[in-house]
Amino acid sequence: MLLKYLRPTVVNYGIRRAHYSSTTSDGGKQFPLEGIRILDLTRIVAGPYCTMVLGDLGAEVYKIERPFEGDESRKWGPPFMRNSKDSVYFMAANRNKKSVCVNLKTGREVIYELAKKCDVLVENYVPGKLDALGLGYDALKAIAPSLVYCSITGFGSAGPYKHKPGYDVIAASMGGLLHITGSEDGPPAKVGIAITDIATGLYAHGAILAALLQRYRTGRGQKIDVNLFSTQVACLINVASNYLNAGKEAKRWGTAHESIVPYEAFKTSTGYITLGCGSDAQFNSLCHLLGVEELAKDERFSNNRTRVTHRNELIAILSDILQRKSSSEWMKIFESAAFPVGPINSMKEVFEDRHLEAIGMVKTLPHPMAGEVKLVGPPVEYGEAKNEITSIPPQLGQHTDEVLRGLLGYGDSEMKRLRKAKIIQ
Repeated sequence: MLLKYLRPTVVNYGIRRAHYSSTTSDGGKQFPLEGIRILDLTRIVAGPYCTMVLGDLGAEVYKIERPFEGDESRKWGPPFMRNSKDSVYFMAANRNKKSVCVNLKTGREVIYELAKKCDVLVENYVPGKLDALGLGYDALKAIAPSLVYCSITGFGSAGPYKHKPGYDVIAASMGGLLHITGSEDGPPAKVGIAITDIATGLYAHGAILAALLQRYRTGRGQKIDVNLFSTQVACLINVASNYLNAGKEAKRWGTAHESIVPYEAFKTSTGYITLGCGSDAQFNSLCHLLGVEELAKDERFSNNRTRVTHRNELIAILSDILQRKSSSEWMKIFESAAFPVGPINSMKEVFEDRHLEAIGMVKTLPHPMAGEVKLVGPPVEYGEAKNEITSIPPQLGQHTDEVLRGLLGYGDSEMKRLRKAKIIQ
């Protein structure tokens, strides 16, 4: 049944059959999304992160930016790239894209033409904003029925909060994450990165792939709604289940785990390490390596249930022992441990870690202004496909001419007219 719809979709919607071959012409790996075109109307973090992941997989991503202004995150500094107006923040979520500057208020026809050539549109405006500009789903569906249209918002397209703008920390606040983050006796704490934005971008990227697969079966595009608030609530996992099914209100635990003991950070003579014992066998291993086998036989600590009950006594004993040596000394002792354990690393320590260096996750690429830029590459590897950085984050408007001339066939007179009207940069 799949093949019945795959071939008509390939022919009718402009995806070349060659892009579905299992390998490239030289017999090497190919990008899974080679031939898929993404019209990217996003900015800040969640949307750009989503389209960056799609770009890593080989999709052609056209990042539509405001002429002379661009994505707001270009200005989110210091620090900025050397000899450049772009922040290093912008570098983190915008690789593998082409920057095309189009004024959405006056360049609707340009967006229409691009939509006809693209497979996916991703936007993250407040609901109703693009509808008012004639760029909402209903308008685009009429001219590009095969288009997968993904809206990333703060609170979704329905409900009393639908028109509220949404930022990561607000969704994390209202969605309960800040309530459960921080030390047990301290105030709520923000996670160190925009984790709700990132999770939303990843949910959106998965939803887009699913919609593309469905399009191959049906020949039709569809609208996808993804929002920060719903994503954050979905990410509460066991904490949400505890409340919904056991009526248990959540609290802050610092680095500790509500249901597993020991499972937290411990101070050493030089810093901190984190360890966890998810089974009695792992706890026995910890006691053996610490030279306190008798703890594993103590009735208070003989199984996880009793260890949770006597949490404070056990943590006090372990804390006293672990403060006697340095983090590096403990890591040598725990090198072959049966339980998970690791140091709490600074950024310097993270990027000097021998394992990270061995897997080559950090990529260094040439940059026209700064000389070079270092980017953290994709964390997923495919056995028979590419998933990699092919281009650095673009300069503002770098590809406007390339895309409008090459993809839409605009000539000199049309480009001159659009620039004179300040529709494009």
